[in-house]
Amino acid sequence: AAFAVFDRLLARMPAGVQLFALLQSNRQLLGLLAMVLGTAPRLAETIVQRAHVLDALLDPAFFGSLPSKEVLAGRLARTLGEARSFEDVLDRARIFGQEQAFLIGVRVLAGTVGVRSAGYAFSDLADVLLAALLEAVRREFASAHGHMKRGAVALVAMGRLGAREMTAASDLDLLLLYDFDEKTSASDGKRPLPGAQYFARLTQRLIGAISAPTGEGSLYAVDLRLRPSGNSGPVATHIDGFTHYQAHDAWTWEHMALTRARVVAGDAALVKRATKVIGDIISARRDPEKVTADVLEMRGMVEDAKGGAGAWDLKQAPGGLVDIEFVCQALQLTHAAKHPEIVTTETELSLEAAAKAGLVAPREADILLPALRLYHTLFQILRLCVDGIFDPAQAPNELLTRLAAAADLPDFATLDAHLRETEKAVRASFERVVGKMKP
Repeated sequence: AAFAVFDRLLARMPAGVQLFALLQSNRQLLGLLAMVLGTAPRLAETIVQRAHVLDALLDPAFFGSLPSKEVLAGRLARTLGEARSFEDVLDRARIFGQEQAFLIGVRVLAGTVGVRSAGYAFSDLADVLLAALLEAVRREFASAHGHMKRGAVALVAMGRLGAREMTAASDLDLLLLYDFDEKTSASDGKRPLPGAQYFARLTQRLIGAISAPTGEGSLYAVDLRLRPSGNSGPVATHIDGFTHYQAHDAWTWEHMALTRARVVAGDAALVKRATKVIGDIISARRDPEKVTADVLEMRGMVEDAKGGAGAWDLKQAPGGLVDIEFVCQALQLTHAAKHPEIVTTETELSLEAAAKAGLVAPREADILLPALRLYHTLFQILRLCVDGIFDPAQAPNELLTRLAAAADLPDFATLDAHLRETEKAVRASFERVVGKMKP
């Protein structure tokens, strides 16, 4: 498989001899390239399409600290500032995003970046791209439809991006909130639109800017199913409607999803307001028994719909990542009113705070926190290297070795046994902390 990809790489190069000379003088690069081509199809495809990314791997500082969010934003602003058209903005954003994701991914595969840092890095990259594309889309949209009087937007990230736990393969769970002067009947452009339609169209344009394939591919898949009323609801939601819905009509599972909601872009005043609204919703007083019953019902539904793929389905397996996330979300919805310190979108930080506050017994924290770190470690690597469910029997030995090393275990057989015991322990902990699901 590695040789097949390497052949494609050579076929695209005007002078392959230069690459051979480079590899002959940089044996470390040869080893790194072989590992990437043989184990990580996503990263390999980036090399095939953009061989110049190999230059970054030769920089002695490459395996040092990752660039900060501010540095990324500055680099992106410079490259987008050179765009000649809106379509050029989209292409440049895709090139930038794919190359930066490649550089993060190589660090993960090489083991020079910790899992938590990788989650932050992938999330920071998405934050920067979303903020830039939102502004570009708003400018382009206004050129045809004008502006809404006192119009404002706040882009909310949920799921892995909201929790800052993104991987190389994560899609984006997004929600757009808006506000405007409702005394105004329509926007002031050449083709005016009424308020709700204006922001719905703007949101659709933003989704296309993020997910539609161009000549440079696409950036991220976008999922809007976590918006109020799910697939039946509008793609953009007025802040007042959002507030009322969450306070009076939302199901517990929707509040569970909000525990991972983070406002990532938009107008400062509405960003501040949306952040407060979300915090107030999570911290509202609730009936603990109802929360527990609803969480157990939702976990059972998810397991029935998506379970059954085996122990290496790290997210959905009984005792897997979803069990830990549901424990954390149940704790927040039950105790946030009295313990605001546990309210954070990051699962690990929330669990640590809950343990410190005595909301989780030390025995449970000693099971859940190491398991969470193990799952995130394996998840990051597998999302780089495997499309779909991981089957150890079909995986290259290099990947199995890399997984065991990442978990600090001597070999894959030991890791496999450890994973299965961990999942049993997590499921037992879930049942002690939250409860048992009905058969």
